Amino acid sequence: MKYYSTNDYAAQMSFKEAAIKGLPQDKGLFFPHEIPTLGEDFFEALPSLSLPEIAFEVLQPYVTPDISPDDLRKICAEVFNFPIPLVEVEKDVYALELFHGPTCAFKDVGARFMSRCLQAFAEPGRPVTVLVATSGDTGSAVANGFLGLDNIDVVVVYPQQGVSEIQEMQFTTLGQNTSAVGIEGTFDDCQTLVKQAFSDEELNQKKNLSSANSINVARWLPQMVYYFYAWGQWKSLNPEAAEITIAVPSGNFGNLAAGLLARQMGLPVTYFVAATNRNRIVPHYLETGEYAPAASVCTIANAMDVGNPNNFPRIQELFRHELGAMQQVVKGFWADDEEIKGTIKLVHQDTGYLLDPHGAIGYLSLRQLLPELKTPGIFLETAHAAKFKKSMEEVLGQEIELPEQLKVFQGRQKQVTDMPNDFAGFKLLLMQEHKEGTL
Repeated sequence: MKYYSTNDYAAQMSFKEAAIKGLPQDKGLFFPHEIPTLGEDFFEALPSLSLPEIAFEVLQPYVTPDISPDDLRKICAEVFNFPIPLVEVEKDVYALELFHGPTCAFKDVGARFMSRCLQAFAEPGRPVTVLVATSGDTGSAVANGFLGLDNIDVVVVYPQQGVSEIQEMQFTTLGQNTSAVGIEGTFDDCQTLVKQAFSDEELNQKKNLSSANSINVARWLPQMVYYFYAWGQWKSLNPEAAEITIAVPSGNFGNLAAGLLARQMGLPVTYFVAATNRNRIVPHYLETGEYAPAASVCTIANAMDVGNPNNFPRIQELFRHELGAMQQVVKGFWADDEEIKGTIKLVHQDTGYLLDPHGAIGYLSLRQLLPELKTPGIFLETAHAAKFKKSMEEVLGQEIELPEQLKVFQGRQKQVTDMPNDFAGFKLLLMQEHKEGTL
């Protein structure tokens, strides 16, 4: 498989080259030259296949020949080793729980897969420096996925006031080969700094940079797997049903782009919902045809506080930049904080199910859109509610118990380099040699 830049079709690279480089020099995104389709036999067998088996079949065309079949089977077994259950919340509305991994967020899947790929590709004596901008869960998933790996350093860049306390503890207390940089600004500012780093010639000569945001194909592609797995579980429960809608809480839009890529491979999902908070850039585009990135707005669903979604060009590429074709498949939805809080409270009272703020937007989108779409629905529960402990307890008026994966971070000492939103200073920081827990 070859990959081209969304800004330059002629710029072809292998999976290995694209995974290591992370971002093309022209600031586009790597995109597969071909999208393979899976046969009827695969979909007939899908309800009985395990997560690692599905992952192998789905991902093999994208990594050949850089990762051998035997190595890919081993990677899939290591990465997809926690449950991703489909839970019925109410009649015809299901939650796909993606928070049972080591950092309690869906990004464990992509980060762990990417870490194994980069470890296999890293050259002795030339360490890879992985840059990741985070609005919450990406930083913890990447830091955990790469922790302790030889020849790889991780730098997590985050807005000082833009993540929850628990999320911050998950990537600022690890030390070893991970460092954290707190920026005086928004997530969009952090994302811009990372993009500038990849286009800086002097920095790239000094450092072997790679990105661990969902712009990296090695992190983006494995997210397809749980869409296939969700459909298989749903089909087992509803063997006669034919149509389904999947609502995807969306910030940087890598998750939705992965679901739409799965659909292009043959996954029979009728509709997808781009469900956002007040940062409603994509729902506005779907409604009006105007794509107008803006400064991000802080909300209770902080992992989705993105005003200029990095992965949206991939979605445009999937639909050949035809708005009409996109509108046939992707439906837009957004909710403000009060709607999110009200939904969390009501669903907990009525069903006992505990939505996190991001999953609440997905659930609410289905409740509003399914009567018109006339299908059952699945929404992605992208993170454990306890990752937003303070705001969740304010909404529910009761204590939220931390899962064991989060309890281990309590009482640890943070190691952070705080700095203003300034690329010159950020570049100077990156040029320094890595020391445990700091640059």
